[in-house]
Amino acid sequence: MLEIFTNGIYRSIEHRGIVNSKKERISIATFHRLNMSRVIGPTPNLITAERSALFNPIRVADYIKGYLSRQLEGKSYLDVVRIQKEMDK
Repeated sequence: MLEIFTNGIYRSIEHRGIVNSKKERISIATFHRLNMSRVIGPTPNLITAERSALFNPIRVADYIKGYLSRQLEGKSYLDVVRIQKEMDK
């Protein structure tokens, strides 16, 4: 959801753990709960003429339902909710 809010400025990744025997790693888990009827989308002041909206607004309930019910097809759920440009179609 953070990538949607920031219009792609903050890139989220699927969670994964990688072991590195030479470097310590710290993970911080955060939890939040939005009202399921709220609509999320890019923050308006992060949409400019140079950087158009990358995501359509979507209800939190629809986002979570889609995220939890998706089939593992090798791509991120964000690719499903991302606005497809004409040349990408």
